[in-house]
Amino acid sequence: MSRFVVDYGPDVEAAILHLVDAIERTPFAASRYSPRWLATALLDEDPGLEQHLSSLDGGAALIDERNDLVGRLRDRLGEHADIAIAASRFQAANAIASAATTQPERRARDRTDRVDAVLTNRYLGIPIFLALMWAVFKITTDIAGAFLDWVDGAIAGPISHFVESLVGLVGLGGTWVESLLVDGVLAGVGAVLVFVPILLALYLALAFLEDTGYMARAAFVMDRVMRGVGLQGKAFLPMLVGFGCTVPAVYATRTLEDERDRILTSLLVPFMSCGARLPVYVLISAVFFPKDAGFVVFGMYLLGIVVALAIGLLLKRTLLPVSSHAPTIMEMPPYRLPTFRTIWFHTWTRVRAFFGGAGSIIFGTMIVVWLLMAIPVGGDGTFADTDVDDSAFATVSGVVAPAFEPAGFGTWEATGSLLTGFVAKEVVVGTMAQVYGVAEEDAVDPDPSIADSAQEIATGFGGAMLGALKATPGIVGIDLVDDDGADKPSSLMATIRVGFEESSGGHGAAAALAFLVFVLLYTPCMAAVGAIRQETSARWMWLSIVGQTAVAWLFAVAVFQAARVLWP
Repeated sequence: MSRFVVDYGPDVEAAILHLVDAIERTPFAASRYSPRWLATALLDEDPGLEQHLSSLDGGAALIDERNDLVGRLRDRLGEHADIAIAASRFQAANAIASAATTQPERRARDRTDRVDAVLTNRYLGIPIFLALMWAVFKITTDIAGAFLDWVDGAIAGPISHFVESLVGLVGLGGTWVESLLVDGVLAGVGAVLVFVPILLALYLALAFLEDTGYMARAAFVMDRVMRGVGLQGKAFLPMLVGFGCTVPAVYATRTLEDERDRILTSLLVPFMSCGARLPVYVLISAVFFPKDAGFVVFGMYLLGIVVALAIGLLLKRTLLPVSSHAPTIMEMPPYRLPTFRTIWFHTWTRVRAFFGGAGSIIFGTMIVVWLLMAIPVGGDGTFADTDVDDSAFATVSGVVAPAFEPAGFGTWEATGSLLTGFVAKEVVVGTMAQVYGVAEEDAVDPDPSIADSAQEIATGFGGAMLGALKATPGIVGIDLVDDDGADKPSSLMATIRVGFEESSGGHGAAAALAFLVFVLLYTPCMAAVGAIRQETSARWMWLSIVGQTAVAWLFAVAVFQAARVLWP
């Protein structure tokens, strides 16, 4: 019975024969290994084998011979030898499988092949990926954004009145307890809950793309780009997970075989814009870029990818040089029509994780922020009755604030929001709602009935549904939203605008854009830091914290300085 041998093509076969001759002249190799197997494994650039041979007599010379042949093959074939070897093996395996099996029906697979020919095309694949991401962010900012005012009105109106009534019933109305519950917990946590529709829409859209089978294609499309920074295309899958949450994205790097790949991907994942950053983007965009909110949010996500790739290229040439990589091998799932049950399961799992993981962090952080704001450091105030500018929180934040003056937002309010953002990005908006001292805008019924409150919430929901329906055609460029009838900016939004205009010397939009860039690029949260520490080491964890903060500051300063020149 003849032995089956894979034909790797004339160029690779010539290189194998050359190495076989060299191996047979090496005393240890001929007696321990099959010369052809060893020659093929050397051309395949197996790092474990290379490390083993380098410690044996004559092994270094064999590796040098291999390196020379690999360089020649790359010039002749236009690709790495390991890719050519893998392709030949798959062709041989496909030929064997085709001869041993029958496939009476190929129409379904043919449809998949035809779709893949477009979605994974080397020229169309990335533009299609960007177009789909654009549609996702239009859904989250325009359609889901229509529900923000409804949730905000429900929390600031009926729910706040209900809490105040309960506090009054137990005789604590007008005390620091009411201030803690209403101005601290409800204002802070409520400001985050306002953006739950945005997160829900984002998770629904991502779950839909995952269930169709497209996300695997996105990783395949990004293979060529990822190889430029020394990673395989499947390393982009954890980065895609990072659009939802950084913590599971870091843990997803366990699927990568090489330790160097796991470390590098763990350092790049935090640059992906997680869902917790989205409320900050939406709030600041609504204040300074109301007509281009979708474009600004999309730009933040795209900038995160670009910066991650640039940092990866830098680390590839410095701290984490690449040795070699096996070709990317991925099993593409079949395209399928998503089911509502599956999409909702994945969406609800992520939303529940947001409430479970972030809920306690938000609650605790908001109480700490309120406590620091209630403690007087200067002025004539007393506990829970002091000017916010004289509070302990303002004093602590004011120490760091000068560092952000070159970026245009060197105020204690903006700096304090960023400081709490180190704990979790979910609390940035809640902190801003507290530190900017939002006051009531309109006179409302001080003691509404339950029926009136329910009617107010129901009416607001109907208006939100109508607004979402009008915004839906905007995904394809059809604008049905009447800007003339837009709601006036909230008190929080107006106060934020004034603060940024003053701190930037009249360049509020430039400072706001720099603020968003800093939120995008600095450390996502302490939970992500812990995950990086667990998956890598303390050394890489501190590099991530210090490096991301430095990159965020440099980019924020550069964006502000450039934008204020371009935006006179």
